[in-house]
Amino acid sequence: MTISSIMPVEDNDHMVSTHPRADGPRRRRAFTPTDKLAHLAAYEQACEDGGGGAYLRREGLYSSLISEWRKQRDAGVLDGTQPSAKAGKLTDEQAEIARLKRELARANKRLTTTEAALDIMGKAHALLESLSERADLDDNPTKR
Repeated sequence: MTISSIMPVEDNDHMVSTHPRADGPRRRRAFTPTDKLAHLAAYEQACEDGGGGAYLRREGLYSSLISEWRKQRDAGVLDGTQPSAKAGKLTDEQAEIARLKRELARANKRLTTTEAALDIMGKAHALLESLSERADLDDNPTKR
């Protein structure tokens, strides 16, 4: 059994116009910093209304692009660039700052959790101590 016996050859001659690549390959889109900021603002507004996914589909964007553009915006890459400057990856210094901010956020979260655990342990210790004192008083009969 061969492939030609399963699938007719004449179906390969015509491409359906609804096929994504029916009109040929497309050029990769390039977004200026202004475009990126506009898309970010529109996406965040759509998310407030519950339509973030619909916005991405309508504009043909991916959530990974939005994440990358947010990092660039937060690092100041999109705001402080000249029109001729390339707005691409973060500089080494900006990437280090972003990494340190993430590390600080994790450390603060762990600190909050640890403080809460110590508070609970302190209260449990005080409770056990008071229970122990009561048990000691109940075990010792009073002398007359």
